[in-house]
Amino acid sequence: MISPLLRPALFIDRDGTLIEEVDHCCDPAHVRVYPGAAEELNRARTMGWANIIITNQSGIGRGYFTEEQFQSVQEEVYRQLGHTIDAAYMSPDLPGSGSSRRKPAPGMILEAAAEHGIDLSRSFMIGDKDIDIKCGASAGVRTILVETGYGRDYSDCRPDFRVPSVTEAIRTALAHA
Repeated sequence: MISPLLRPALFIDRDGTLIEEVDHCCDPAHVRVYPGAAEELNRARTMGWANIIITNQSGIGRGYFTEEQFQSVQEEVYRQLGHTIDAAYMSPDLPGSGSSRRKPAPGMILEAAAEHGIDLSRSFMIGDKDIDIKCGASAGVRTILVETGYGRDYSDCRPDFRVPSVTEAIRTALAHA
């Protein structure tokens, strides 16, 4: 039986999903949150959902930018989203490293679920890449592919839902909860 104390979550990729895609974004001045995202995240939060960012940041592992630069970008994301994010999980690991945290592995979602009392069966992973969809499916959450960022490039990754934007993705998740 599922504990009534567990709540659902929106696990959301950052680059290309919540914010406009900037290759290896390391400058807060380049952060552009998609219109309507803050309002929809706030609505989810008032309905009892957790909003959690799940992001690969191989630019750190490649030496393109530092963890401090990543944090300064995160602060700008939080500011533009009106502080509607409950937590963020980041993997600096390189592709092919075998990391259990780097998407498409489900490690960050499973870690967040344990730390924040999340009911995975009522939760969603929202992203713009096939690795986001694979990550969510591996973690046992429903998946939504957005057609922003790289989303239009993935015609065969089999998400549960495919929508034009993150605002539409959040509305879809809340409607299918």
